[in-house]
Amino acid sequence: MSVAERTPDLPTAETLPGHLARLAFPVLGEKLLVFGIDFYDVYLAGQLGTAETSAIGMAGYVAWMASLWFDLVQVGVAALVARSWGAGQFEQAQRILARSLWLGIGLSLAVWTLLQCLAPLFALSMGLEGDAPRIVVHYLRWDAYGQVFSCLTMICAAALRATGDTRTPLAVLAITNLVNIVAATSLVFGWGPLPSLGVTGIVFGSLIAKASALVLMVAALTSNVTWLHLDWGEIRWHRETALRVVRVGGPAALEGTLKFAGHFLFLMVVAHLPGPGLKEAFLAAHFIGCRVEAVSYQPAWAWGIASASLAGRLLGATSPDVALQTGKIAVRQFLWYPMLIAVAFFFGAEPMFHAMHKDPEVARVGVAAFRLMALYQVPNAFLIIYFNTLIGAGDTRFPMWCSLTCSLGVRVPVAYLCGVVLEGGLFGAWIGMGADNLTRAALMTWRYHAGRWIHTKV
Repeated sequence: MSVAERTPDLPTAETLPGHLARLAFPVLGEKLLVFGIDFYDVYLAGQLGTAETSAIGMAGYVAWMASLWFDLVQVGVAALVARSWGAGQFEQAQRILARSLWLGIGLSLAVWTLLQCLAPLFALSMGLEGDAPRIVVHYLRWDAYGQVFSCLTMICAAALRATGDTRTPLAVLAITNLVNIVAATSLVFGWGPLPSLGVTGIVFGSLIAKASALVLMVAALTSNVTWLHLDWGEIRWHRETALRVVRVGGPAALEGTLKFAGHFLFLMVVAHLPGPGLKEAFLAAHFIGCRVEAVSYQPAWAWGIASASLAGRLLGATSPDVALQTGKIAVRQFLWYPMLIAVAFFFGAEPMFHAMHKDPEVARVGVAAFRLMALYQVPNAFLIIYFNTLIGAGDTRFPMWCSLTCSLGVRVPVAYLCGVVLEGGLFGAWIGMGADNLTRAALMTWRYHAGRWIHTKV
């Protein structure tokens, strides 16, 4: 059976809601599994101590930074594959994926080198004391190997989603999640003949899981179970493809870098909040709060990715009027969820913190801030869904300018003022985080509804 015969039809305006839901639910499962991996790693670290929790939290930030740099290839591949697939140019889509993997290999090795060099700087910038800096550096350097696997896996998954195949990435991640839980727990506590490695066991478990994900993804793409097929002979340098990918993905990678710069400066504000003996408690509470919040924003990404996939393919099929409806319908389908989560966060903050960490100081400084964060979960949904739809259509420059303005111009100064100058603690710092998210949500909503993004050329 040919690729064209196995490919689902593109939606009309009437069938768009059903298509969105069918695409989004597998991605939702995938994102919840990502949350499960991160949540479980933080839980394991919380049973070991505050230094270990800081190490896991910092590794999460660095892994997020790496994933933003990987957008240089991932976003470009997704946009180009979606347009080609929507236009019925299936072989062209497959060539784009294969040739882009060559870029991914080079990019992932460059990121590995950078993370190996920067690990001590990340630990030093947090002002950590005692054994914590050594744990952070050790963890980050081992985790850098996992980023090589993650980069290539993310590129393959982005290409599959761009064709409308959201089930294969879900299946891969489901298996990966189980591998991570078993491997990390076994190595942390020394099950059976295995040694007890403490926090090192968490990162080794993550490495095993990430390597498994890449193997499974490549196996799927080289078999007959996916619409998209990986041609080994096309994994080579191709100047025209590289330029097209970088032209689309470059602003997205720069947007991510600017966003991370703002988030990292914000993290430094958190690390230097006033309060005798509370540095590690502030950091642990911040990292726990951010990981738990993922149960809200990861599902939002599911509808955003589904909207992006459909918008890109519809623009490739020259159906801009239908493409313009994707984000709007995605928001309407999803909005009930952040409303529910906001209530759960607000009233469940205290028991959640006590369950996640054995130090009562972490709950004392974190509960009020987490309840504040509950109040902007609904605007976050608008931000994430519209952001993804714009990126999927190739409109990557406007989000870049938003990150420059909001991350560096709103989040950091407001957090410093409210958290440090006015001594508002973590609650004051998270006022800055909320101000950033609310501003970007407003800007993304305006950009989407203005409609100019449907004319973006890739």
